[in-house]
Amino acid sequence: MAVSTIVTIVVIIAAFLYVISIYNRLVALKNRFQNAFAQIEVQLKRRYDLIPNLVETAKGYLKHERETLEAVVNARNTAMAALGAAASNPANSAAVAELASAEGALTSALGKLNVVVEAYPDLKADSSMTQLSEELITTENKVAFARQAFNDAVTNYNSYKQSFPPIAFASLFGHAEDATLLEFEDSAAIQAAPKVSF
Repeated sequence: MAVSTIVTIVVIIAAFLYVISIYNRLVALKNRFQNAFAQIEVQLKRRYDLIPNLVETAKGYLKHERETLEAVVNARNTAMAALGAAASNPANSAAVAELASAEGALTSALGKLNVVVEAYPDLKADSSMTQLSEELITTENKVAFARQAFNDAVTNYNSYKQSFPPIAFASLFGHAEDATLLEFEDSAAIQAAPKVSF
């Protein structure tokens, strides 16, 4: 066997192994951002579970603020549905954008509830309300950290996928679409620590 034939075979095998390593890295990076989204999902579900308790605690005090409470519940339900759609496929940019929009509406509704609660000193002093508020603040912080980890994982995936030579193989391996960052509409307010004072 000629030396040139052996060199050709070695080059072909090396190229094949390199393409396999590109595929494996794309899969690993995609799995990382999907796992990071799962962490967001856990924290958002915890947040959604706290909201009905918060509304129930406030109901007794806020008898004349029914619209505000209903807006919070409706925004929560919409956000839960959007989370379900995004969780089924975190790579779907439309679903992630819908989740971001629903989260913005929920944050707005909770902000309006906070303004209303300020007018009721007895509610502000209620121990259940105080505890729920503290849990909500903690959860908001966890959501922010989980969102940052997700966005970092998405950025790593997109950067690798868009670099050369992986860009030449990404669409062949089912990685044609870029992953979408999760950016809430009220990004500046989300980045600051939430202030809920009851």
